[in-house]
Amino acid sequence: MSEEKDTETLKKFRALMQTLPMAGKYFEDRPKVAVIRLSGIITDSRRRNAICYARYAKVIEKAFEREDIVAVALAINSPGGSAGQSSLVAGLIRQIAEEKEIPVYSFIEDIAASGGYWLACAGDEIYAQAVSLVGSIGVISSGFGMDQFIERHGITRRLHTAGREKSMLDPFLPEKQEDIERLQIIQKDLHNVFIDWVRERRGHMLKATDRTIFEGRIWAAQAALELGLVDGISDIRSLMRQKFGDRVKLIDMPVENRFLPPPFPSAQVIDVSGIGDEMLEALEARALWGRYGL
Repeated sequence: MSEEKDTETLKKFRALMQTLPMAGKYFEDRPKVAVIRLSGIITDSRRRNAICYARYAKVIEKAFEREDIVAVALAINSPGGSAGQSSLVAGLIRQIAEEKEIPVYSFIEDIAASGGYWLACAGDEIYAQAVSLVGSIGVISSGFGMDQFIERHGITRRLHTAGREKSMLDPFLPEKQEDIERLQIIQKDLHNVFIDWVRERRGHMLKATDRTIFEGRIWAAQAALELGLVDGISDIRSLMRQKFGDRVKLIDMPVENRFLPPPFPSAQVIDVSGIGDEMLEALEARALWGRYGL
C-alpha cells in the first residue's frame, strides 16, 4: 500500500507542477523528440545557413543531453558540400547516439544529396517525402580556366612556389594532364570513404549493384526506397506519432548564429574586405542548389 500511495502522490505532484506557467513543461508526462534541423550548404563558412561542425556541435550535444527525450530526429535539406564537415557532423551524431543509446531518425525534406545524404546516414532509419531527391553518392570538383582570358588581355601571371606541385590546377595556368590524374586519385580516395560510410550504415538495406548506387546518381524518393537508400516515405510528425504515440512532442533545437557579424556598424567603420568572398560563396551555393532544380 505504501508504494501505491507514493505513486499516487507522485502523480498528483506532477499534475500540479504541469499547471505552473514556466515549470510546467518540464513535468509533462509525454514522450519528447529533439529535432535538429540541418538545412543549407555543408561548408565551414561564416554564412548564416551553413552546416558545419563549429555551428552544430553544441546543438547536437544539447539535444542528446536532454534526459526527457526518447529519440532525436534530423530534419535534412541539403544539396551537399564539404566532405570533411559532413564527416565531422555525422560522426559526432553517431558517437553521442551510441554513448547515450538514443535512436536517431533522419527525415529528408527537399533534398539530401552528396554530403546531405552523408548526414542522413547518421540516422538509424531514413525517411523522405514523396517529392524528395536522394543520393548523389560521389565526389565532384569544379572551377574555371582563366589562362586564355588573362593572355587575351595582356595580363601576366606571377607565381612562385616551393614544391613543384603546389600550383596544381591553378585556374590562371593551362590545365595539365598530370594535375588531373592527381585530382582523380584524391577524388577516388574520398569517394571510397563515402562508400564505406554508406555501406556501414545502410549495407544491409541496399538492393542494387555498386555501379548503380555509388556512381553519383540522384533519385526521387520512391526509387530511393526501392534501392534501399531510405526506409520509407513519411514526415517527422507522422512517423514520430506512429513510433511514440499521438501525444509525442517535437522539440526544435535552435542553432546559434555564432558566425553572424555584430549589429550593423556606423558608416565610418564598415569592413567591406569580405564582400567579394561572400558573393562568390553565394554564387557557389546557388549553383549547388541549381544542379537539382531547387
